[in-house]
Amino acid sequence: MNKMDDLKRTKIIDLLDSNEFGKIKKVMGWVRTRRGSKNVAFIAMNDGSTIKNIQIVVDFEIIDEELIQRIHSGAAIEVIGELIESPGSGQKVEVKANILNILGEADPDEYPLQPKKHSLEFLREKAHLRFRTNTFSAIFRIRHAMIFAVHKFFNDRGFFNIHTPIITASDAEGAGEMFRVTTLEMKNLPFNEDGDIDYKQDFFAKETNLTVSGQLEAELAALALSEVYTFGPTFRAENSNTSRHLAEFWMIEPEAAFYDINDNMDLAEDMLKYMTKYALDNCVDDLEFLSKRLSDEEKNKKQEDRSGMELIEKLNFVLENDFERITYTEAFDILRNSKPNKKKRFQYLIKEWGADFQSEHERYLVEKHFKKPVIVTDYPKVIKAFYMKLNDDDNTVRAMDILFPQIGEIVGGSQREENYDKLVKRMNEMNVPEKEMWWYLETRKFGSVPHSGFGLGFERFIQFITGMGNIRDVIPFPRTPQNAEF
Repeated sequence: MNKMDDLKRTKIIDLLDSNEFGKIKKVMGWVRTRRGSKNVAFIAMNDGSTIKNIQIVVDFEIIDEELIQRIHSGAAIEVIGELIESPGSGQKVEVKANILNILGEADPDEYPLQPKKHSLEFLREKAHLRFRTNTFSAIFRIRHAMIFAVHKFFNDRGFFNIHTPIITASDAEGAGEMFRVTTLEMKNLPFNEDGDIDYKQDFFAKETNLTVSGQLEAELAALALSEVYTFGPTFRAENSNTSRHLAEFWMIEPEAAFYDINDNMDLAEDMLKYMTKYALDNCVDDLEFLSKRLSDEEKNKKQEDRSGMELIEKLNFVLENDFERITYTEAFDILRNSKPNKKKRFQYLIKEWGADFQSEHERYLVEKHFKKPVIVTDYPKVIKAFYMKLNDDDNTVRAMDILFPQIGEIVGGSQREENYDKLVKRMNEMNVPEKEMWWYLETRKFGSVPHSGFGLGFERFIQFITGMGNIRDVIPFPRTPQNAEF
């Protein structure tokens, strides 16, 4: 057996940090570009371990030129060669090829990701290949780091991860925009005497849907394990084709017994700062690339459309400021008396107490008024969910929304209503069926305690960390109305 066959592959991220000059290394990856002159070729190669490429130097006296001519952008190759110091600027090392094998060719007439700038819209149509671009490889490395950071944050604080069901018979939000789960034959649906679909003949013997939230089940666990969190997929059948909505997305939802609304706010602020710092500490190359990309994009925008804050500056903005905490009523007064509202620059004017704040209002509070992240509490009960704890005024609930620059609301949560009678009353007011929620109500009868929780839409947070404007670009395969291609 050839000694070279025993050689282990080295990742590019490790090669770029190596000082083992003169050593023989094996590297595998995909070709980004190939250029050359009469006697030598230079191949930029990437394996996804880092945003940086390694340069492969190919001498035609060592490697057959005809072989090199078959290598184009997108091809997968294996190179065995000597690690040498790079004479060029911008790179410390390169590999001088002794052996080069093509693992997978890429037809230059068909490969869609030629080395040029592609629009994000075009790349969404090529979601099976867009991982290979610098932008998307950076986004998904950061996404991985944030997944790890979430679990580390909660694990280090003694929280237990709970897998809540994806198939559910309850609607946690009361919104009704849910995907139905059924095994019934659509062309031959069974009906009962009332003319309704007879779900007793379905797989679960009742109407079931894909979940919109793991919160209700997480509450059950918290009332025994004290501190738990879920991190799983959630689904909304909302026919909304905006840059902020997905039909399938991931939610982080902690629930903690013995937490009041202030404990809840502290936990959420700590988590957001922890994740932001983790990104700055561990994803610097990818963040710097995305920052430059965004800065280049900003130059082409009109002055009024520019975000006004560089990406890494925006992340530090969250880290360096204590979040401002105000009530809904205080926020309402600020917005009603604001210049944009008085001069009718807001698309949605703030007129009467009880209005639901829109993204433009949330961003005004953060970016213009307080110039720091903001937590708004004590919302009108009529615009919030049935499970939120009523305040003594019987008009507001102990809800809390966290507002971020460029994003608006990024976290929504509350202290939960632990009083059985008050919870039943709120459910009746909001037409939430008691019969279907008997198990949720029983937790208020047997050892109920004050408890709180919140939800963080993971993709919304990844938008914030990466600076991406469209939520479809921070999830590998977006599910949106009329789109489930990949």
